[in-house]
Amino acid sequence: MIVKSLSGIMSPRRRPKQYRAHDAPYAVGGNKGWYMSSFPRAYPVTSQQRKVKDVASACSIRSGMSKSALMTAMKECVGPRMKRGG
Repeated sequence: MIVKSLSGIMSPRRRPKQYRAHDAPYAVGGNKGWYMSSFPRAYPVTSQQRKVKDVASACSIRSGMSKSALMTAMKECVGPRMKRGG
């Protein structure tokens, strides 16, 4: 298999810099160079997370909405939907 680019699978990462804690007798870390690291996979979504996500999308809850709109949506839409199971 010939791979021309690993940008979608892996990325080069820098190693941590050398540091010394205020109470340590000597410095630690600081390996020179870089290493290849694969991107982390997404965690599987649990049934509870899926239910909350579905209810939030059905009630039009999104980031950036006003507090009063969120409180109204939580009281009138989210509460009843979560009680009856989605």
